[in-house]
Amino acid sequence: MTTGLILAAALGLIVLGMPVAFAIGIAGTGYFFLPHVFLPESTAVQRIVAASQSFPLLAVPLFIILGNLMNVAGITPRLVSLATTLAGWMRGGLAQSTVVLSLLMGGISGSAVADAAMQSRILGKPMIAQGYGRGFTAAILSVGGLIVATLPPSLGLILYGFLGEVSIGRLFIAGVVPGFLLTIILMIVTWFMSIKRGYDPINDRLPTRHEVWREFKGGFWAVMFPIWLLVGIRFGFFTPSEAGAFAIVYALFVGFVIHRQMTIADLIDALGKSVRDVGMIMLVILLSGTFGYVLTFERVPQSIAEVALTAFNNPTALLFTIAGFLLVIGMFVEATVLVMLLTPILVPVITAAGIDPVQFGIVMMTIVTFGGMTPPVGVSMFTVCGILKSSYKSYTIELVPFAAAVLFFVSMMILFPQIVLFLPNWLM
Repeated sequence: MTTGLILAAALGLIVLGMPVAFAIGIAGTGYFFLPHVFLPESTAVQRIVAASQSFPLLAVPLFIILGNLMNVAGITPRLVSLATTLAGWMRGGLAQSTVVLSLLMGGISGSAVADAAMQSRILGKPMIAQGYGRGFTAAILSVGGLIVATLPPSLGLILYGFLGEVSIGRLFIAGVVPGFLLTIILMIVTWFMSIKRGYDPINDRLPTRHEVWREFKGGFWAVMFPIWLLVGIRFGFFTPSEAGAFAIVYALFVGFVIHRQMTIADLIDALGKSVRDVGMIMLVILLSGTFGYVLTFERVPQSIAEVALTAFNNPTALLFTIAGFLLVIGMFVEATVLVMLLTPILVPVITAAGIDPVQFGIVMMTIVTFGGMTPPVGVSMFTVCGILKSSYKSYTIELVPFAAAVLFFVSMMILFPQIVLFLPNWLM
């Protein structure tokens, strides 16, 4: 009963428009002032401090800085050119290029919303100018960002690994195969929709090997970054947290030495944006320490696990049920908030049911990120529709085929865990 009130208070404050960090912090701290709770109020402060004392947590600010540095390192235009060369010959060539670009940017931006916003500004207007509908353009640019949720260095996976005490290295490696498969599925859907709507290729032939090689050389340093990141983690050259420091040095080297497009002013601007982003996210993480402690102290994960294991004898049925719950609530609550609130609750439940937490992490991040692309409260939806001036009705109609493809893909990951687990089991 008490825990239900705390959860309701947190969600209620969020709905009323209070910043997420303060909503979670107030709800969690309020628990210690209840008359039947005999814990000192100072425990709330202690849990906030304890939440900051984590080595894996260093990955969060480091990869946020990386994303902002990569945006000014001259990498994005080269990746756009490479994606257009690779996919421009297909039906709906420009639309196909956006999906390929999401795959290429996934290992750099780390944020689905950032990827969707970037592509909307670069490719959105050219697509509309070539006859693509605004709703279709907004839908594919938004859902393409979903690829970013699984590929390293996904910020969502870092937070999930930290809060659920799951290996971030295994999560990074586990996301590679799903990321590529999701790209293929979205490109197939785009192909059929382009045939139906009469969207033509932008190139009249397949690219030659010389053309692909030329564009690959231009985007080499960006394309190779996630590969070097995974190799370094796999062979123990650095931990996921240390990988963030390596990545920052790498981005500075590319921007200043290789491409020679980054200036001191660009660096200062990127660091300023990073400070704001880090401050916002770290405040949420620290104040969620008290909230998470309350859930653990009240034995919420254990109680839910006992009920779930009694109701579901089949782990697959349990995973489908949790995925459905995440899909519905993800339509109303932002992905980062859901990861903060639910990871400490759900990871013990699925672990007790015999489900690999790495598999669940990829499924969970895909579902909650997709929620941000759906009505009524999708952050990615609001972002792309605002930039492209698309109506929400048109966007929603065009999103339906992509939504069906995403749900099919999630079902495959649940039914066939090796889609997710094959690569980390093989490499680690």
